[in-house]
Amino acid sequence: QVQLQESGPGLVKPSETLSLTCTVSGGSITTNYHYWSFIRRPPGKGLQWIGYISYSGNTDYNPSLKSRTSISRDTSKNQFTLHLRSVTPEDTGVYFCAGAGPKDNNYSPPLYPTMVDFGSWGQGTQVTVSS
Repeated sequence: QVQLQESGPGLVKPSETLSLTCTVSGGSITTNYHYWSFIRRPPGKGLQWIGYISYSGNTDYNPSLKSRTSISRDTSKNQFTLHLRSVTPEDTGVYFCAGAGPKDNNYSPPLYPTMVDFGSWGQGTQVTVSS
């Protein structure tokens, strides 16, 4: 069974870069046709998809966050990492990593997913943007 675990700072200052790493165990991030996403839940709101990195290293991002977001991976550590630049207090929330697959090459996650849209989830980590 695939397990995911988020790690990173719980507090980030405005205008800085939020970096979160997801470590995957029980499966490889290079498994064909699998996609690895970051998702967040702002206070009092629903889930919002941030972006993914695919089994082949391709990436796709939520258009509303694309200009500030990048996702990279370290296959030797079976990890993928989110970088969200120029954060504001509106970026505060619980951040999750999640996996989905196998999917076809046209895979496009919903911008506002539910839990059933991904087969595996991390437990989530609180990130607060505040000076």
